[in-house]
Amino acid sequence: MTMAITFFRDTYIDSVVQLRGMRAMREIDGVDWASAAMATPANVETLRAEGVEPEQVADAGANDLFLAVRAVSEDVAADALAAGKSAVRSSTTAGDDDGQPEAARSSLRDAVHARPEANVAVVSVPGEYAALAAHQALSAGLHVLLFSDNVPLDKEVALKDHALGRGLLVMGPGAGTAMLGGTGLGFANAVSPGRVGIVAAAGTGAQESMALLDRWGAGVSQVIGVGGRDMSAEVGGLMTRAAIAALREDPATDVILFVSKPPAPDVATAVLATAEGTDLVAVLIGLEPGFPAPPGVVLADTLEAGVTATLGLLDMAAPDTTTRTLGPRVEDARERIGAERSLVRGLFSGGTLCYESLVVLGRTIGEVRSNTPINTDWGLPAPDGSHQCLDLGEEEYTSGRPHPMIDPAARIELLHEHGADPQVAAIIIDVVLGYGANPDPAEVLGPACESVMADGGPQVVAYVLGGVQDPQGFTGQRDRLLQAGCIVTETAARASLVAAAIATGDASLVGHHL
Repeated sequence: MTMAITFFRDTYIDSVVQLRGMRAMREIDGVDWASAAMATPANVETLRAEGVEPEQVADAGANDLFLAVRAVSEDVAADALAAGKSAVRSSTTAGDDDGQPEAARSSLRDAVHARPEANVAVVSVPGEYAALAAHQALSAGLHVLLFSDNVPLDKEVALKDHALGRGLLVMGPGAGTAMLGGTGLGFANAVSPGRVGIVAAAGTGAQESMALLDRWGAGVSQVIGVGGRDMSAEVGGLMTRAAIAALREDPATDVILFVSKPPAPDVATAVLATAEGTDLVAVLIGLEPGFPAPPGVVLADTLEAGVTATLGLLDMAAPDTTTRTLGPRVEDARERIGAERSLVRGLFSGGTLCYESLVVLGRTIGEVRSNTPINTDWGLPAPDGSHQCLDLGEEEYTSGRPHPMIDPAARIELLHEHGADPQVAAIIIDVVLGYGANPDPAEVLGPACESVMADGGPQVVAYVLGGVQDPQGFTGQRDRLLQAGCIVTETAARASLVAAAIATGDASLVGHHL
């Protein structure tokens, strides 16, 4: 094997572009491993662990971009580095003669001068620098999509107070999805314009909501991500309140759909009270029974139920998600896999979808273990005899490798690992489409699912999160998974119910009310 590495000094590109460069290199035949990242101390340690000589990284700094590859020959390594460099350059606004992106060299002041009409800044820098960059953008009069994570909680509160004082929005930290004025930011789906505005403290929760609204005929006006901690007691729903207020004044928005993982109860009560008199549906995933709703606010505890309720406010009917011949498919799967299999495993690229699955499965088959931040006390790996859902976007799975939305191959090893467990009856996977996601995830996942299900292996239940306009082709992605033998459901929550039905042998669960 040959190891090759190249540096671009004082050149920053965001994590999405880094992952595109990594994927381009890994797609070259003969490449064993590749990475594109900033040369932070942690990433330098990863390089050393992969075989890079210490002297090759001795003078590397956190502001330097590197492309590294391990391949079967020097020629293959050179081809891979060229592919990575091309992918990185094509993802920025321009490149100069030495191949370094012009956009990466520009300060915020330079960018504002070059684009005086801009009103939003996307900040995607290491967490320790993100708050400063966001404050600078706010001071320049820009709304901020703060893609970066690892921003300290006190700095998040200070940023949001700064934004409120200027009448601006801070979407984030860790806000991966937004759509403003018809333009998608981060991981967003291609959807038609409509009358529903979405506020989301949950990234794939926003994507699932906008995709279902589009597929079911309603469309979307705006999507404002506020960051997963906004509804915590510490942050107090600062941006959620501001986003709801902004959508109330938006002439294109008639109904607001608010999506959140479990909020602090007092914060939820206060935020929803500000929405009184607004047509608003609040999806609080895992909502405990008896939570009070102000007049005019409709509560739901799954994404499917929330979108269905939103359509009701628009006097539109949602399709029947329970009658897609899934009962017979469940019975066939149960007969094929054998009576000894009774467990469910979920391998998710979307954190919100993982948590929703924990809620749905917990109500139908009992305790489900997970690695989500809400459930870290349950630990890993899953003991024998337990159900388990994993959020594969968490750091323990993405350190040194692409996010599974970008590289579906990141799940294949785990698919085979859990598929080899003789107790597992069903494996749930989500396949997320849209801008920023892999261009053809089913092409990678389909053969792996087919292999897992061979010779009496567990049934794979798949949900394709996407709209008919997404660049990957929604129908084609579903068809490829169906051809592989997967059961494909209409919503994410239905995938969990189908998996529970297979594990228990109770086909009636596919018609369970959500």
